[in-house]
Amino acid sequence: MIIAFIRTVVLYLLIIAGIRVMGKKQVGELEPTELVLAMLISDLAAVPMQDFGIPLLFGVVPIITLLCLTMILSVLTVKSRRLRLLLCGRPSILVEKGKLLQRELTRNRMTPEELLEELRLQGVTDLSLVRYAILETSGRVSVLLYADQQPATARQLSLAPEEPGLPLTVIEDGHVRRENLRRRGLNLAWLEKELSRQGVPSAKEVYLMTVDENMGVYLARKEGAQ
Repeated sequence: MIIAFIRTVVLYLLIIAGIRVMGKKQVGELEPTELVLAMLISDLAAVPMQDFGIPLLFGVVPIITLLCLTMILSVLTVKSRRLRLLLCGRPSILVEKGKLLQRELTRNRMTPEELLEELRLQGVTDLSLVRYAILETSGRVSVLLYADQQPATARQLSLAPEEPGLPLTVIEDGHVRRENLRRRGLNLAWLEKELSRQGVPSAKEVYLMTVDENMGVYLARKEGAQ
């Protein structure tokens, strides 16, 4: 039982470390090479976990090899556009100026109903409003509406809204993040005063509190806190 536990932990930590080394891009989206990697690693890791007669290295070495090969391919695809097109393919335009490109849908084995579902997920129900709908190499559909259908920006409305900047978390689940307080030029005295102003007796009753660059405060109390 102890051996099974140790083998499982080693393989788990190895895979986590490998995915971290590969970078956030691979974690955030699965292109063909990453999908193949995930499938192979799951099979390679399962065998040493279940069969104690197989040396642990028989699982570790192939996994490390696959991770190294994937990282090498990632570097090469950045440097070589041809290799990237070969391994990952290229984006496909499915809708152009409100018109369905049926040949592209068929080539990508995508039905009109599946496309409509992707459009609905992005809040689009009328194909005639779509200037371009593009199937990306990650499998996601990017939708570009006509200019007159896009939400108006502050610049277009001749407005000059104040930039709030990046909010920093100063309290998370009752715990004070002192380093973020210091980054905002604040201290515990300010925090206690702000909590008192908002009628909160202590930080332990706060689920989330953030402060942006303009000292704008967002505070959410824990459910059930009075």
